[in-house]
Amino acid sequence: MTAFGGFPPATIRFLRELRDNNRRDWFDAHRADYEAHWVAPAKAFVVAAGQQLAELAPEIRAEPRVLGSILRINRDTRFSRDPSPYKDHLDFWFWEGERRRAVSGFFARLTPEALGVGAGCHGLDPERLARFRQAVADPATGAELAGIAQRLEAAGYQLDGAALKRPPAGFESASPAGRFLLHKALFVHHDEPADERIQTAAVLTICMGHWRELAPLHRWLTNNVQAS
Repeated sequence: MTAFGGFPPATIRFLRELRDNNRRDWFDAHRADYEAHWVAPAKAFVVAAGQQLAELAPEIRAEPRVLGSILRINRDTRFSRDPSPYKDHLDFWFWEGERRRAVSGFFARLTPEALGVGAGCHGLDPERLARFRQAVADPATGAELAGIAQRLEAAGYQLDGAALKRPPAGFESASPAGRFLLHKALFVHHDEPADERIQTAAVLTICMGHWRELAPLHRWLTNNVQAS
Protein backbone atom coordinates (compact mmCIF):
# COMPACT_ATOMS: atom_id res chain seq x y z
CA MET A 1 0.00 0.00 0.00
CA THR A 2 1.26 3.47 -0.89
CA ALA A 3 2.46 5.54 2.08
CA PHE A 4 0.01 8.28 3.01
CA GLY A 5 1.02 11.74 1.81
CA GLY A 6 -2.34 13.48 1.98
CA PHE A 7 -5.55 13.38 -0.01
CA PRO A 8 -4.86 14.31 -3.64
CA PRO A 9 -6.82 17.09 -5.37
CA ALA A 10 -8.59 14.34 -7.30
CA THR A 11 -10.28 13.20 -4.08
CA ILE A 12 -11.89 16.58 -3.50
CA ARG A 13 -12.76 16.81 -7.18
CA PHE A 14 -14.46 13.41 -7.05
CA LEU A 15 -16.48 14.43 -3.99
CA ARG A 16 -17.61 17.67 -5.67
CA GLU A 17 -18.58 15.87 -8.87
CA LEU A 18 -20.45 13.22 -6.90
CA ARG A 19 -22.36 15.93 -5.07
CA ASP A 20 -23.43 17.40 -8.43
CA ASN A 21 -24.19 14.00 -10.01
CA ASN A 22 -25.50 11.92 -7.13
CA ARG A 23 -26.99 9.14 -9.24
CA ARG A 24 -26.26 5.45 -9.59
CA ASP A 25 -25.63 5.66 -13.33
CA TRP A 26 -23.02 8.42 -12.84
CA PHE A 27 -21.36 6.52 -10.01
CA ASP A 28 -21.22 3.30 -12.03
CA ALA A 29 -19.58 5.17 -14.89
CA HIS A 30 -16.98 6.61 -12.47
CA ARG A 31 -16.31 3.53 -10.36
CA ALA A 32 -12.63 3.59 -11.35
CA ASP A 33 -12.38 7.15 -9.97
CA TYR A 34 -14.07 5.97 -6.77
CA GLU A 35 -11.48 3.22 -6.34
CA ALA A 36 -8.50 5.44 -7.20
CA HIS A 37 -9.47 8.71 -5.54
CA TRP A 38 -11.77 7.65 -2.68
CA VAL A 39 -10.89 4.12 -1.60
CA ALA A 40 -7.11 4.10 -2.17
CA PRO A 41 -6.23 7.31 -0.26
CA ALA A 42 -8.74 6.38 2.45
CA LYS A 43 -6.98 3.06 3.05
CA ALA A 44 -3.58 4.77 3.21
CA PHE A 45 -4.96 7.31 5.71
CA VAL A 46 -6.35 4.57 7.97
CA VAL A 47 -3.03 2.74 8.07
CA ALA A 48 -1.09 5.90 8.91
CA ALA A 49 -3.66 7.13 11.43
CA GLY A 50 -3.84 3.74 13.13
CA GLN A 51 -0.10 3.69 13.69
CA GLN A 52 -0.16 7.07 15.40
CA LEU A 53 -3.40 6.54 17.32
CA ALA A 54 -1.87 3.43 18.90
CA GLU A 55 0.33 5.83 20.88
CA LEU A 56 -2.83 7.28 22.48
CA ALA A 57 -4.84 4.06 22.73
CA PRO A 58 -2.76 0.87 22.33
CA GLU A 59 -5.89 -1.25 21.76
CA ILE A 60 -7.24 0.97 18.97
CA ARG A 61 -8.65 -0.78 15.92
CA ALA A 62 -7.79 0.72 12.54
CA GLU A 63 -9.03 -1.46 9.68
CA PRO A 64 -8.14 -0.14 6.19
CA ARG A 65 -11.26 -1.34 4.44
CA VAL A 66 -14.78 -0.20 3.67
CA LEU A 67 -17.06 -1.30 6.55
CA GLY A 68 -13.96 -1.27 8.76
CA SER A 69 -12.49 2.12 9.60
CA ILE A 70 -13.81 3.50 6.29
CA LEU A 71 -17.56 4.02 6.41
CA ARG A 72 -19.28 3.02 3.20
CA ILE A 73 -20.16 5.64 0.61
CA ASN A 74 -23.72 4.34 0.18
CA ARG A 75 -26.44 6.19 2.08
CA ASP A 76 -29.28 4.44 3.89
CA THR A 77 -32.28 6.13 2.27
CA ARG A 78 -35.00 3.95 3.82
CA PHE A 79 -36.07 6.56 6.38
CA SER A 80 -34.74 9.68 4.70
CA ARG A 81 -36.46 12.33 2.62
CA ASP A 82 -33.21 12.74 0.70
CA PRO A 83 -33.13 10.07 -2.04
CA SER A 84 -29.45 10.68 -2.91
CA PRO A 85 -27.83 7.22 -2.95
CA TYR A 86 -24.28 8.31 -2.02
CA LYS A 87 -22.47 10.40 0.59
CA ASP A 88 -20.44 13.30 -0.79
CA HIS A 89 -17.79 12.91 1.92
CA LEU A 90 -15.36 10.44 3.48
CA ASP A 91 -15.99 9.14 7.00
CA PHE A 92 -13.46 7.36 9.24
CA TRP A 93 -13.92 5.56 12.57
CA PHE A 94 -11.34 4.09 14.95
CA TRP A 95 -12.49 2.12 17.99
CA GLU A 96 -11.50 -0.34 20.70
CA GLY A 97 -12.87 -3.84 21.26
CA GLU A 98 -15.66 -5.33 19.16
CA ARG A 99 -16.77 -2.81 16.56
CA ARG A 100 -20.51 -3.13 17.03
CA ARG A 101 -20.13 -2.90 20.81
CA ALA A 102 -17.74 0.05 20.85
CA VAL A 103 -19.08 3.04 22.78
CA SER A 104 -16.44 5.62 21.90
CA GLY A 105 -13.95 6.17 19.14
CA PHE A 106 -11.90 8.67 17.20
CA PHE A 107 -13.41 9.90 13.95
CA ALA A 108 -12.80 12.15 10.97
CA ARG A 109 -14.87 13.39 8.05
CA LEU A 110 -13.56 14.94 4.83
CA THR A 111 -15.86 17.06 2.71
CA PRO A 112 -14.92 19.43 -0.14
CA GLU A 113 -15.13 22.31 2.35
CA ALA A 114 -14.01 20.95 5.72
CA LEU A 115 -12.09 18.36 7.67
CA GLY A 116 -14.13 17.32 10.69
CA VAL A 117 -12.20 15.72 13.56
CA GLY A 118 -13.57 14.39 16.80
CA ALA A 119 -13.97 11.69 19.40
CA GLY A 120 -16.58 10.28 21.70
CA CYS A 121 -19.95 8.59 21.59
CA HIS A 122 -22.83 9.44 19.23
CA GLY A 123 -25.45 7.27 20.89
CA LEU A 124 -26.04 4.80 23.73
CA ASP A 125 -28.32 1.79 23.94
CA PRO A 126 -30.38 1.50 27.17
CA GLU A 127 -27.79 -0.68 28.94
CA ARG A 128 -24.90 1.66 28.15
CA LEU A 129 -27.01 4.75 28.87
CA ALA A 130 -27.72 3.43 32.37
CA ARG A 131 -24.01 2.78 32.89
CA PHE A 132 -23.17 6.26 31.59
CA ARG A 133 -25.57 7.90 34.04
CA GLN A 134 -24.19 5.93 36.96
CA ALA A 135 -20.65 7.02 36.04
CA VAL A 136 -21.75 10.65 35.71
CA ALA A 137 -23.48 10.54 39.11
CA ASP A 138 -20.62 8.77 40.88
CA PRO A 139 -18.52 11.30 42.87
CA ALA A 140 -15.16 9.99 41.61
CA THR A 141 -15.88 9.28 37.95
CA GLY A 142 -18.19 12.28 37.73
CA ALA A 143 -15.45 14.56 39.01
CA GLU A 144 -13.04 13.05 36.49
CA LEU A 145 -15.46 13.77 33.64
CA ALA A 146 -16.06 17.30 34.90
CA GLY A 147 -12.31 17.94 34.86
CA ILE A 148 -11.98 16.57 31.32
CA ALA A 149 -14.87 18.73 30.15
CA GLN A 150 -13.42 21.83 31.79
CA ARG A 151 -10.07 21.35 30.08
CA LEU A 152 -11.63 20.68 26.68
CA GLU A 153 -13.92 23.70 26.87
CA ALA A 154 -11.03 25.89 27.97
CA ALA A 155 -9.24 24.73 24.81
CA GLY A 156 -12.22 25.81 22.69
CA TYR A 157 -14.03 22.51 22.17
CA GLN A 158 -17.78 22.02 22.56
CA LEU A 159 -19.16 18.82 24.11
CA ASP A 160 -22.33 17.76 22.33
CA GLY A 161 -24.99 15.12 22.89
CA ALA A 162 -27.52 16.79 25.21
CA ALA A 163 -31.05 15.52 24.57
CA LEU A 164 -33.09 16.08 27.77
CA LYS A 165 -34.49 19.18 29.47
CA ARG A 166 -34.21 17.75 32.99
CA PRO A 167 -32.24 14.93 34.63
CA PRO A 168 -33.79 11.45 34.45
CA ALA A 169 -35.76 10.18 37.43
CA GLY A 170 -33.58 9.07 40.30
CA PHE A 171 -30.61 11.28 39.42
CA GLU A 172 -29.62 14.63 40.86
CA SER A 173 -27.88 17.29 38.78
CA ALA A 174 -25.81 18.52 41.74
CA SER A 175 -22.92 16.12 41.05
CA PRO A 176 -19.74 17.64 39.53
CA ALA A 177 -20.71 16.41 36.05
CA GLY A 178 -24.46 16.68 36.62
CA ARG A 179 -25.10 18.57 33.39
CA PHE A 180 -24.18 15.43 31.45
CA LEU A 181 -27.23 13.64 32.89
CA LEU A 182 -29.08 15.54 30.15
CA HIS A 183 -27.02 13.70 27.52
CA LYS A 184 -27.79 10.56 25.54
CA ALA A 185 -24.48 10.91 23.72
CA LEU A 186 -21.20 12.65 24.43
CA PHE A 187 -18.80 13.72 21.71
CA VAL A 188 -16.73 16.55 20.28
CA HIS A 189 -16.73 17.45 16.58
CA HIS A 190 -14.37 20.19 15.40
CA ASP A 191 -14.11 21.49 11.82
CA GLU A 192 -10.95 22.65 10.07
CA PRO A 193 -10.95 24.14 6.55
CA ALA A 194 -10.22 21.71 3.73
CA ASP A 195 -7.33 23.84 2.51
CA GLU A 196 -3.98 22.92 0.95
CA ARG A 197 -2.95 21.05 4.10
CA ILE A 198 -5.41 18.30 3.16
CA GLN A 199 -3.22 17.46 0.15
CA THR A 200 -0.18 16.69 2.33
CA ALA A 201 0.69 14.59 5.35
CA ALA A 202 -0.19 17.67 7.42
CA VAL A 203 -3.79 16.45 7.39
CA LEU A 204 -2.76 13.62 9.70
CA THR A 205 -0.90 16.07 11.94
CA ILE A 206 -4.11 18.10 12.23
CA CYS A 207 -6.15 15.03 13.14
CA MET A 208 -3.61 13.81 15.67
CA GLY A 209 -3.44 17.23 17.31
CA HIS A 210 -7.18 17.13 18.01
CA TRP A 211 -7.29 13.42 18.84
CA ARG A 212 -4.53 13.90 21.40
CA GLU A 213 -6.59 16.60 23.14
CA LEU A 214 -9.74 14.44 23.01
CA ALA A 215 -8.12 11.18 24.11
CA PRO A 216 -9.08 11.63 27.81
CA LEU A 217 -12.77 11.88 26.84
CA HIS A 218 -12.49 8.70 24.77
CA ARG A 219 -10.68 6.94 27.60
CA TRP A 220 -13.30 7.96 30.18
CA LEU A 221 -16.12 6.64 28.00
CA THR A 222 -14.30 3.42 27.17
CA ASN A 223 -13.33 2.71 30.78
CA ASN A 224 -16.63 3.64 32.41
CA VAL A 225 -19.30 2.92 29.84
CA GLN A 226 -17.99 0.39 27.32
CA ALA A 227 -16.23 -1.95 29.76
CA SER A 228 -18.40 -4.86 30.93
